[in-house]
Amino acid sequence: MSTGTFDSAIAACRPTSLDPVALPASALESTAPEYLSDLRARLNDDGRTPAELTASVTFDENCSFAVQETVDRVREHVRTASHIGASRITLDVTVDSGAEGKVTAALDAAREHARREGVTLVVEWDESG
Repeated sequence: MSTGTFDSAIAACRPTSLDPVALPASALESTAPEYLSDLRARLNDDGRTPAELTASVTFDENCSFAVQETVDRVREHVRTASHIGASRITLDVTVDSGAEGKVTAALDAAREHARREGVTLVVEWDESG
């Protein structure tokens, strides 16, 4: 983690003519780097910039392999957000009863991965069952 202060960088920030938008991951036709680069360019051409990626995931099994498979999708969302320049991912998470412990640990690791990629992972929980 950085040990510097950010005061001068924050003070130097100025508004931009681009409107920040939230982009649902479900609206993406692909996560191929070329597609994402073209999408980012098109949004910029239209006066918009992707500030946030939104996605939903469901952890519906209390099985380490199934949890890992779902977390791999979360990591793909992190890669996608980083590639399009979004600084945040809002993840709507549904967790079946009994899997909370495994899911919490896996999402903590995903948050750290996102932080290293320059993306903030915000998790909104829905515990079912």
